[in-house]
Amino acid sequence: MSAEAEISVGSDPRQSVRKRVFVVGAGIMGSGIAAQAALAGYPVTLEDMNEELARRGLANATRALDHAVARQKVGAGDRAAALGRIEIAIGLRRAGAAQIIIEAASEDLALKRRIFQELETVAQPTALLASNTSSLPITSIGQDLGDPGRLVGLHFFNPVLQMPLVELIPGLTTRPEVLESARSFAESLGKTVVASRDTPGFVTTRALAVLLNEAAWMLYEGVATKEDIDTAYKLGFHHPMGPFELVDLVGIDTAVAILDVLWDGFRDSRYRVCPLLRSMVAAKKLGRKTGEGFYVYPPPSVPP
Repeated sequence: MSAEAEISVGSDPRQSVRKRVFVVGAGIMGSGIAAQAALAGYPVTLEDMNEELARRGLANATRALDHAVARQKVGAGDRAAALGRIEIAIGLRRAGAAQIIIEAASEDLALKRRIFQELETVAQPTALLASNTSSLPITSIGQDLGDPGRLVGLHFFNPVLQMPLVELIPGLTTRPEVLESARSFAESLGKTVVASRDTPGFVTTRALAVLLNEAAWMLYEGVATKEDIDTAYKLGFHHPMGPFELVDLVGIDTAVAILDVLWDGFRDSRYRVCPLLRSMVAAKKLGRKTGEGFYVYPPPSVPP
């Protein structure tokens, strides 16, 4: 589907748009955002640094949609239509055709700043610029932009198709109309939006980081096994996943990076990274994405 094709999104089928979504970074989060936007009717370009990474992202989006079909949350026809709306790209040049641009790169402040500086040179002046950062302040990400007022935070959750929440974070200079545009887009995907002040970790990541880190400290100190800690969290607090299951899904390296951001921002001992987590990163046992973290995972099936 071309960028000019008219499509319907949101709860009102009469609402028609001609907006293309450009997702920077085809990892787990980027591919999930691409799948969600395509399912809502948006034509999507999923970008990464090389063709292998971009195609891997498309495979991840396919698996996410297949899983939604298996759970009877999405029909087979909608799945096929969504995949037909996703194309891949190498590099940021084609961001100029998009009206909504979402950065989903690694949680690295310098990297995100470079990406948005490049995007500002190729994007349409009226295009929405959004970061999917889970912890880095939006104002800091956009500090080198010529127009930082067009940047906003849109924090999606993994797995994107299953998680109904999006955090909306304005920077100190984000314009009201940009904020409203970002909220409308998230709601058109069927998400519930909560707003947070621009502070490290926002609402959810700040709370989750302490939960995961404390579980790692308990395992490190020999308080209980990882299985018993996971079971205690699930049955004692009615959590759908235990902390070690969850950090394997999030990525142990991502969790460490987030804790480091929170430590730098607050200098609070709650965010001092457990040495066990750093050892896991050094051993490249990062969770599901490497096949082993606190648990071992089978390799993902390759879609036909």
